[in-house]
Amino acid sequence: MRKALQLAKEASDHGEVPVGAVAVQDNRIVGVGRNRVEAQNDPTAHAEMEAITAAANCLGEPRLPGLTLYVTLEPCIMCAGALVLARIKRLVFSVRDPKTGACGSIYRLHDDPRLNHRFYISEGVLANEVASLMSSFFEKLRAKSS
Repeated sequence: MRKALQLAKEASDHGEVPVGAVAVQDNRIVGVGRNRVEAQNDPTAHAEMEAITAAANCLGEPRLPGLTLYVTLEPCIMCAGALVLARIKRLVFSVRDPKTGACGSIYRLHDDPRLNHRFYISEGVLANEVASLMSSFFEKLRAKSS
């Protein structure tokens, strides 16, 4: 999760919402990502999507059943859907997203019995540090727009 936090800080330094993601399989990092929505003018350029794509390319497989994804913020609907489609084993995230979170806050895609795959969740890892980074980012953003 420390690597995900580092990536989130990099995203923030580049004016992106501070989210970082790290894909791990067999105790080895196989993919990383950070938000690049603004830089790429792409609403799908989320940290989780980058990390999943990098992991799939590294492992040469579109399905990643042994993968754990560490991410600083609870995934949105798009990213949670990608985790289902990639068939990841486990998601570890720091803080919930009460506005768009799809792994417990608003939706529960990770354990929806209507879907063909479910994954385990752990939350709260480095929560204070991530919450502080997020708060600081949005305070600065609001100050700029005032």
